[in-house]
Amino acid sequence: MKKVEILTTQNVVIEYELASLFERAGAFFIDFIIIWALIGLFNLIAWVFSVNSLIFFYTTSIPVFLFYNLMFEILNNGQSIGKYLLKLKVVKITDGKADAFDYLMRWTFRMVDIYFSMGTLVSLMVYSSNRCQRVGDFFADTSVIKVLEKNRYSLNSILKINENSDYQPVYSKVTDFTEKEVLLIKETYDRYNEQPTKGHQEALDLLLRKICNHLEIKKPQDEKAFIKTLIKDYVYLTR
Repeated sequence: MKKVEILTTQNVVIEYELASLFERAGAFFIDFIIIWALIGLFNLIAWVFSVNSLIFFYTTSIPVFLFYNLMFEILNNGQSIGKYLLKLKVVKITDGKADAFDYLMRWTFRMVDIYFSMGTLVSLMVYSSNRCQRVGDFFADTSVIKVLEKNRYSLNSILKINENSDYQPVYSKVTDFTEKEVLLIKETYDRYNEQPTKGHQEALDLLLRKICNHLEIKKPQDEKAFIKTLIKDYVYLTR
């Protein structure tokens, strides 16, 4: 099970599980079926309305076959229908946010990666690459991940709050944060605990400084207790 760490624009390291060759192939075949279903539908329309089938083929079927994946990835944030159904997504390795040029770069090599080599090249590249990248991914600096990050839980599953009306929250301004931001705090700390590398330490320190600045407090000595209290306060005040 291969994973990749992505440094977000907020300088927080998030670990994602990379999509396996089998999962990517599954998304490909779902999309392939959809493409040919659309082509069949267009041909049926041409037959019903007695439209010139050759002209209709060049103006509908070929564009669908060629541009289906490119357009869906651009318009649907890195997910074709197949990827969406299997909870996969194209991301930029550097910061997680692929743009239209990155999707275009992947698409440019699609014919070589998949069709011209009958899937052999993409299979070898994805299987042997540390980041599960095909040729198009390599040049675009992208890969395909599973949408759900490791340790992504709801706040209620992270911490069960005691139904105690006597509890007094410590940091009332924690409600200024969104649930996504509080989860990110938890995940960043968990990642540091699992792998206390220099990069994870720097990400945690930066995040704690921003939190403390917002709450207008000094950085606590006991980081674990601080983060636990922060989450408990958030759940208590927003539930």
